[in-house]
Amino acid sequence: MPFVSVRDIRMYYERGGNPDSDRRLLLVNGSGGDLRHKPGILEGALAEEFDLLAFDQRGLGQTEKPDRSYTMADYAEDALGLLDHVGWERCRVYGMSFGGMVAQELAVTAPERVERLVLGCTSPGGAGGASYPLHELLDTPPDDAAAVHGRLLDTRGPDAGELMQQISKAMAMRGGAGAEEPGRDEGYRRQLEARRGHDTFERLHRLDMPVLIAAGRYDGIAFPENQEAMHAAISDSRLEWFEGGHVFPLQDPRANDVIREFLL
Repeated sequence: MPFVSVRDIRMYYERGGNPDSDRRLLLVNGSGGDLRHKPGILEGALAEEFDLLAFDQRGLGQTEKPDRSYTMADYAEDALGLLDHVGWERCRVYGMSFGGMVAQELAVTAPERVERLVLGCTSPGGAGGASYPLHELLDTPPDDAAAVHGRLLDTRGPDAGELMQQISKAMAMRGGAGAEEPGRDEGYRRQLEARRGHDTFERLHRLDMPVLIAAGRYDGIAFPENQEAMHAAISDSRLEWFEGGHVFPLQDPRANDVIREFLL
């Protein structure tokens, strides 16, 4: 499996989808993302028509976990370094949740490298509104954290269904791939600390590419008003609402089709 030295880290990344496609798409994972988690972000509706690239972000998965604080600029520069390594001067970018924050930082830093941008269930920070402060749950007992995550993932609560309960429990328990690896919990903590400082709002005017803001109507993490603020700040943006919460692509069958058509 491929590793590359990018800036101060050894980064793990994967390629997927259709390598013969001229539609290059960088996928940026959310909080705690690990490419070993299945089903993975390289699978699914986008694999047939896009040449896909994804990576474990610093502090997460199989990428190195340097012993220092991380910033949102670090995450964006890491992604740009990976694009340099694979030789992609320009590509489409799709970021979900924390990945959407990284995608914003990347796009306002180097807009010339982004052809089209999808911002899924994310927030701009600053005057445009921050997402729910997940770092406050780091030291919460797992059962209590699962209950809070359940309310945040979908504000309809029990009416959102069993899937939301399963996902919220998994998020709170922090199990799965790499659960016993040294530095895993500290890397996740540092990611959430970096997330606290996310603020692209006053720079969103730099985005001159088509932007799709994809949002769940019942998202208690990336609040609906934050989506409206991003939409107002980005001149060439389109806001689409879906029937679901923070993981609306798993809840609304229409979501993946809309995102796919936009990226095409």
